[in-house]
Amino acid sequence: MDSTQILQVSHHNIALLPPPGFIGHLIPFIELAKKLVFHHNCTVTLIISDYGSPIKLQTSLLRGIPATISPIFLPLVPTADLSENLNAEILLQTRLIRSLPSLRDALSRAPASALVVDLFAPYAIDVARELGIPAYVFYVVASNELSLTMNLPELKKSFTFGNVENPELVYLPGSLLLNREDFPDSLTDSEVNKWTIDLREKYLSAEGILVNTFQELESAAFEHLELLRPGIPPVYPVGPSIRTGLETETDREPECLKWLDDQPPKSVVFVSFGSGGSLTVDQIRELALGLELSGHRFLWVVRSPQENAAAAYLKGIDQRNPLECLPEGFLERTEGRGLAVALWAPQIRVLSHDSTGEFLTHCGWNSILESAVYGMPLIAWPLCFEQKLNATVLTDGLKGAMRVRENENGIVERENISNVVKQLMEGEEGKQIRKRMIQLKIAAGNALSRDGSSTLALAQVVHNWTTRTK
Repeated sequence: MDSTQILQVSHHNIALLPPPGFIGHLIPFIELAKKLVFHHNCTVTLIISDYGSPIKLQTSLLRGIPATISPIFLPLVPTADLSENLNAEILLQTRLIRSLPSLRDALSRAPASALVVDLFAPYAIDVARELGIPAYVFYVVASNELSLTMNLPELKKSFTFGNVENPELVYLPGSLLLNREDFPDSLTDSEVNKWTIDLREKYLSAEGILVNTFQELESAAFEHLELLRPGIPPVYPVGPSIRTGLETETDREPECLKWLDDQPPKSVVFVSFGSGGSLTVDQIRELALGLELSGHRFLWVVRSPQENAAAAYLKGIDQRNPLECLPEGFLERTEGRGLAVALWAPQIRVLSHDSTGEFLTHCGWNSILESAVYGMPLIAWPLCFEQKLNATVLTDGLKGAMRVRENENGIVERENISNVVKQLMEGEEGKQIRKRMIQLKIAAGNALSRDGSSTLALAQVVHNWTTRTK
């Protein structure tokens, strides 16, 4: 589709359904909505499921969105009958399924030309079909993960799910080898695996799958997905969709940005584990002492400790002061060279700042895309979900990161942290990683240009929506 056709669409309403609770999924949905409004002359109904947790960050994300994006909040669904130990993904899925009657009512009141659902919400496709609305999935994480999910039937023939003693390996597109320790839960947890198979079957009923990535970032994965056609819906890379606009919790300039202004160019290690990532008390201590041992400047977003990193994503933000969990004397010993801030920092502005030289990340997909857009070299420290898969792609495939490693007790030790920070900042491998990330920065810009691969892919999707025979 030629780019001159992009602005010819007129006033179609598109309904978007992000999942409840996952801020990291809400961000790309909001950015997709903005693209539909600004570049395709659509209106958007953003349907948000309430899940009863603190919504301060969610409210800040929705603040200032265009008037042509209308949020609708579905009522809170009952969950008192569910086990407190229920897997985070299963809990999320249950909440979404129980919201379907409210979704049906919302779509009946606000008719849409298309419904775009989150990768966790494909059961909503059935509701769209009842109402005669074309439904698409927005896969807000890596296409490598989508490729793995779509290939699960073949994997099941030779893979014993849930057997932690099974030594088998999995090959990813591009001849990457995924070790057992880096398998996502969809391969190692029998309950999550069954859930993933169910989701996959629902994906197959969608009319298309949008992915928040770009062709040049995951070309091998897209080649593999194309080989699976026509057995799967068409796949459209429409990213990177990263946060734009207002990125502050108050009207005041964050102190951490003022601190960055006083640091030398490319000298600061930015440390953040995303909107929900958390560490144990022991791991926070090792990270602090590792940063101190490295001798390099750092800006660290500290969160309160949690024993279960995955469960923390749905619990909301612990408002206690996490700086109290740092080792005694750490802040005094690193004063001037390092800055620890509680709970939050404006990540986009930090990554784009001249003083930031590397990013220690949990390998959440939003953080990876933001790093690609700004050409930021990475230290990979995955915690849960598909993050270890992302880390393998980053380090072994894209050659854009160095990785920390856990010891036999599951702890990343201070010496390992210090060595990786210094190697990326000072060593020859670090120089090569910097060059690679600059190449990805250029590729991301090209993908989003007027005639770029992602721009044209989204234009094709909107064309499908708006020319569909009713």
